[in-house]
Amino acid sequence: MAHDESDRLLSLLSEGRDEFIARWVSTVTSTLAGRITPAEVQQDLTDLYGALIVALRDGGLATRNEAYGEVRSLLTELSRSRARQGFSPTETAFGVFALKEVLEPALSRSEDIAAYLQFARVLDDLGLYTVETHAKTREEIISAQAEQLLELSTPVVKLWDGIVGVPLVGTLDSARTQVVMEKLLQSLLDQNATHAIVDITGVPSVDTQVAQHLLKTVVAARMMGAECTISGIRPQIAQTIVALGIEFGDITTKATLADALRHALRRIEQREAAAGIGGLA
Repeated sequence: MAHDESDRLLSLLSEGRDEFIARWVSTVTSTLAGRITPAEVQQDLTDLYGALIVALRDGGLATRNEAYGEVRSLLTELSRSRARQGFSPTETAFGVFALKEVLEPALSRSEDIAAYLQFARVLDDLGLYTVETHAKTREEIISAQAEQLLELSTPVVKLWDGIVGVPLVGTLDSARTQVVMEKLLQSLLDQNATHAIVDITGVPSVDTQVAQHLLKTVVAARMMGAECTISGIRPQIAQTIVALGIEFGDITTKATLADALRHALRRIEQREAAAGIGGLA
């Protein structure tokens, strides 16, 4: 029975191909509010329609069949493209579901109703596939954007010859600490810097976890041979650190970035002076 319905459906879709595609393109285009050109919709849906006919011919009505591989491939590409263009999952899935509306008047006759219902289930499955693919793509986009924002929110800047600074703004967590470490260590290497200043003026609060993250960053920089200073220790931050019993050990801390920069410059002068005396000796 299913084989007969598949053959009947294949015949009907092939015979009305041009008319069905034209109506399908018109229906879908009207919902996109000019955000994509009719030519693009025409190309996408024409390719998809052709792939559907091939899949029906080779695999019948079973969408899990390998014959539907090309259909799924086209839907994946379409869903990813729509997601990147800002279309919603509903708008994307409608591109598939609209074909049911297009076919209903032509295939709802009594002799064709069984084939139509079977094909409607196929389109339902494919429409859900576009929603899943769209959702995965949006997650990938959001994740990539989060990484880009993380990179932008943790700049490493050259403050002076041999001195680099990391002005931190916002909450410091494990993921961000890792980015700070990587960028700071690379900058120390690229700039041949001997001093690093981690400025926490823009960090709203410091707790034990944030302090641990700061210590990890400082230790990582020290392993590269750089002296480290933490600046931006405001009165409220200092009180919190004391209340929590957090120990920064021998790490130099300063109230402002300017103080930290003066300290680093003084250390460089002392080192150069010591090197000069040693050379004369």
